[in-house]
Amino acid sequence: MDNTTVKANQATTWRTVAPGWMRHEERMRKYTAPLTQRMMSGIERGHKVLDIATGVGDPAISIAEKVGPSGSVLATDLVAEMLAFAREKAAERGVKNIEFHHVDGEELDPPASSFDAVTMRFGLMFMPDPEGCLKKARKALKPGGSIALATWAAPPRNPWAAVPMATLGRHVDVPKPPPGAPGLFAFADSGRLESTIKSAGFSDVRVEEVEVTMSDFDKGADFWTFMMDVAGPIAVLFSTKVPPEKRAAVAAEIAREVEAAGGGKAHLKGVALFASGRA
Repeated sequence: MDNTTVKANQATTWRTVAPGWMRHEERMRKYTAPLTQRMMSGIERGHKVLDIATGVGDPAISIAEKVGPSGSVLATDLVAEMLAFAREKAAERGVKNIEFHHVDGEELDPPASSFDAVTMRFGLMFMPDPEGCLKKARKALKPGGSIALATWAAPPRNPWAAVPMATLGRHVDVPKPPPGAPGLFAFADSGRLESTIKSAGFSDVRVEEVEVTMSDFDKGADFWTFMMDVAGPIAVLFSTKVPPEKRAAVAAEIAREVEAAGGGKAHLKGVALFASGRA
């Protein structure tokens, strides 16, 4: 599949779940707060920051609040509907030092040496040319500027995704992307993540694990509704592969498996890989 097709499919997938991300924006912000805090740890007041794959505006809006009026944030995403919501959220929170641009992360062309920091949470793994995106990010950074990004660790460390996918695999053919292909776990290998960032020209690259909550629902059925709302690749797989007449039964099975994995409730953790480096 060529890169143009991959990008078109990605845009369609995330456009499909954009309404769900809008509904669950507060919940997702709470779940990913440990990552947001880690990503913002090197950002200071007055900094200019580029946030790639910003989605519905987190962490970009929080970053804009931290850098203050003397700083600024440029937030970009592939999905216009998510950006429209992000603009509304920024206005609600009284954040004025942020701009939102509808642009593919691989097509960015910011002025060289114009940002103090670049952030990207859960975007790199969906890009057909991740190294190309990182090279553009490095070009955009001032000398010594920082990059902070996050991807998901391996499926066994992320039962919120692994359990539904394993259950689906008992009923339908779950495609296994070739190594390195864009997808939810494309950068689950910390070594590959580190080497890709270094290949893009960054130094002092470090990768660490950060645990996040990915479900605090008591009922597996509520968790699955949430997943169908926000987990684009999983939602598309379910809706396109599972026949309509079997969906209720498969969804109920997923709910049971999730509760079993959570010790009776759908309380599931996840592990992200947090990477940082310097231009």
